[in-house]
Amino acid sequence: MVETVTIKDVQTILTQPAGSKLVIVKIITSDDGLYGLGCATFTQRFMAVKTAIEEHLKPFLIGRDVDRIEEIWQMSMVNSYWRNGPVLNNAISGVDQALWDIKGKRANMPVYQLLGGKCREGAAVYGHAGGGTPEEVVESIQQFQGMGYRYIRCQMGGYGGKAEKMVKPENAPEGAYYSRKEYMMNHLRMFEHVRKELGFEVELLHDIHERLQPIEAVGFAKDMEEFKLFFLEDALAPEDIEWFRNIREQCSTPIAMGELFNHPREWTPLVEGRLIDFLRMHVSQMGGITPARNVAAFGNMYGIRTAWHGPGDTSPVGHAANLHLDLWAPNFGIQEWCRFPEHVYEMFPGLPEVRNGYMYASDGPGLGIDINEELAAKYPCTNEVIGWTQTRLPDGSPARP
Repeated sequence: MVETVTIKDVQTILTQPAGSKLVIVKIITSDDGLYGLGCATFTQRFMAVKTAIEEHLKPFLIGRDVDRIEEIWQMSMVNSYWRNGPVLNNAISGVDQALWDIKGKRANMPVYQLLGGKCREGAAVYGHAGGGTPEEVVESIQQFQGMGYRYIRCQMGGYGGKAEKMVKPENAPEGAYYSRKEYMMNHLRMFEHVRKELGFEVELLHDIHERLQPIEAVGFAKDMEEFKLFFLEDALAPEDIEWFRNIREQCSTPIAMGELFNHPREWTPLVEGRLIDFLRMHVSQMGGITPARNVAAFGNMYGIRTAWHGPGDTSPVGHAANLHLDLWAPNFGIQEWCRFPEHVYEMFPGLPEVRNGYMYASDGPGLGIDINEELAAKYPCTNEVIGWTQTRLPDGSPARP
């Protein structure tokens, strides 16, 4: 009879090697030397996640069978009674990913094999091009093309753009101001210039980042139709998902959505109604590999592809988890990618590599990634007040970031 391997300890590693605060869960097992890593990164509230893991999940998990991933996920979700919030979901994700990592190591297989095996050898990725003018955006796109990227997201002046003609009222508070009208006008001109200069062979993406009113988003999606985007992201806020039907009825611009979703009832109606084309959830925000596997299969039934959230505030461990899902999912669409500085590759051996526009997994079992804890400790997390999410409209009104 095979001896049961149990959870001996649950540790949280906080590190900030490249701007974003990263939360890594390390599960130590009763099998000497066997451990797993998972991403629990909620960078804006990293201390809350750390507390949830160490003060609540850890006592609940000690002594449990590491092989019972599904049961642990289900029981962790309901044990607090209230559920599906971003802090709890990220905390559970760290545990869930670490358990998949352990299972892969015990089986001496990469996680994608446990999910059902590869559907592809590498996952196509997109990078983030930007600039302050249409000319600078074209130059940035060409740099990505020179590195082999065929899918490129285009932003001008950051999310919401730069408002140069904005007039603030007297005594306007500090904040990250933007103008919806300027943003729309400037980006339409930018995409017209990009297509004129580069043609239609390169696949372009754009992120509205929920900066528009619903009726403005409908009009903007219609206006963008002529530029043949690969997808338009976060056209609406989660609070306004009923408006996706208006977009779908009026244009054929492909829509990606999900970055801010926590609860299954946020994405279920969009999938069942075929109102979006790409699922963009942040895998740790939804609770880890276990629910992401289910969502991918659900989307596949309706012809909707995956495009997991993958910016710099997804940890290297989270990127590895994304990649294993990407290699397996029959309905994979695209993977967001932001290359880390070189010292992060030293900190996380096995971090996926991108070559000629494709991301490749390491050959190691489990998630195929490790962490150098001594190096991680040299980059402690700072806890300053975040500025970019303090977004305001021209009159100073708070707005969604």
